[in-house]
Amino acid sequence: MNMTRNGISRRGLLAAFAATTVVAAPTFANAFGVLRGAGDIRRIRMYSGRTGESIDTIYWIEGDYIKEAVKEINHFMRDWRNGQTISMDLRNLDIMTAAHRLLDVDEPYMLLSGYRSPQTNAMLRSRSGGVAKNSLHMKGQAADLRLKSRSVGQMARAASACSAGGVGSYSGSNFVHMDCGPVRSWGR
Repeated sequence: MNMTRNGISRRGLLAAFAATTVVAAPTFANAFGVLRGAGDIRRIRMYSGRTGESIDTIYWIEGDYIKEAVKEINHFMRDWRNGQTISMDLRNLDIMTAAHRLLDVDEPYMLLSGYRSPQTNAMLRSRSGGVAKNSLHMKGQAADLRLKSRSVGQMARAASACSAGGVGSYSGSNFVHMDCGPVRSWGR
């Protein structure tokens, strides 16, 4: 497997750095570059402990997003508390996929939170100081994810290597927040 100390493979790291000059969109250059090195297919694999559902789908082939696969992902990433859905931002799916590829794992992500309705976000905010009032979860631009085989630090480093959005490390709760907002990071 040839892993580095932080859990990112050398092959994945080299692909991320080599591909950054190939892509036109500067904010998402690293994320798309990592994916571009993987060929003409983008695949996302996740499961939800909340609903018991799993998803394993190819959502992009040869430059085109697959409408039915994206629809399936939108449903999977719905607000599990009330069933509401939104069109998830495809840039965030690409970041999640690129980070997963850098980690060089076969294990699917565990999705803790994808879309959050304003009602759910307000409820969570009333219970915790760590929930943003204008959370990108409410715009379908964020996901909270976990991998059993990788630490929060390893996942955060992989997501940060994409240089394509926000990365929050929540070691105490064992998850990483990935979003397609401005590039920034927080937590440990």
